[in-house]
Amino acid sequence: MRIATLAGMVPNAATLACYRQLDAQAPDDYRQLAALLLERWHRLGVAKAGIGGGQGAGKSTLGQLLARAGEIAGVRVQVLSIDDFYLTKAQRLRLAADVHPLLATRGPPGTHAIDLVRQTMRDLLGAASVRIPRFDKGADDRSGFETLSGPADIVVLEGWCVGASAAAGSSDHLASPINALERDEDADGRWRRYVDAALSDDYAALRDELQALVFLEVPSLDAVRRWRLQQEQERPPAQRMTAAAVDRFVQHYERITRRMLAALPSTAEVVVGLDEQHRINSLRFRDGG
Repeated sequence: MRIATLAGMVPNAATLACYRQLDAQAPDDYRQLAALLLERWHRLGVAKAGIGGGQGAGKSTLGQLLARAGEIAGVRVQVLSIDDFYLTKAQRLRLAADVHPLLATRGPPGTHAIDLVRQTMRDLLGAASVRIPRFDKGADDRSGFETLSGPADIVVLEGWCVGASAAAGSSDHLASPINALERDEDADGRWRRYVDAALSDDYAALRDELQALVFLEVPSLDAVRRWRLQQEQERPPAQRMTAAAVDRFVQHYERITRRMLAALPSTAEVVVGLDEQHRINSLRFRDGG
């Protein structure tokens, strides 16, 4: 098991059996990682876990494999995507009118219903059934609700900004734009300050409630753009963004993605290094395994 070897681990028989039963069409590295993480979290009694990392890093793939690994191992795992907890289009348009036009765009901190995320995670650990929202990215709005079964042993939240934190110290550095979007569409920094304030409030409370955080460490922002564009090809042609639109979209995330790349390798419980071909090339457990 190559991924275990990267971390100096020796997987047990149950972990190997779980890995071998996971979808053979899924990336082999991620199958191995899912089996290792499930065994670790179950052994350590982790009830709430998070998966964060740049767009296209494989968070949804890993989440799906974890859910299936739970079924194989007899561990009740529910996986939530932070994307389903976007504010509605109407709510974001109100923010755009009242605070800043860029808040109409889903994704950055401040555009999720974080209180609902936290409540849903708590409910899934104790209730027999929990109603959660579903978001349609094509319509850019919620499409309805779905009922999930509980209680779960482990609830996993995946999302690009899961684990992100506000800037440390003075906010003076927010005054300088880092890309064309910030320069041309947020000249006074109001949007940047709003996003950072959200990270220091609700998102910080969410991060504090997670007992484990997996950080999928992308190799570069160029890789994020390339992987995000590849994701667009999986969408209906009428809903696909162009390369230029993807570049602008990713600029909404750039500042915080860079901050996560600087901070999380030394603070996340599990750091998964990815290469330019989307393969896992390093794995580190903060406590050694």
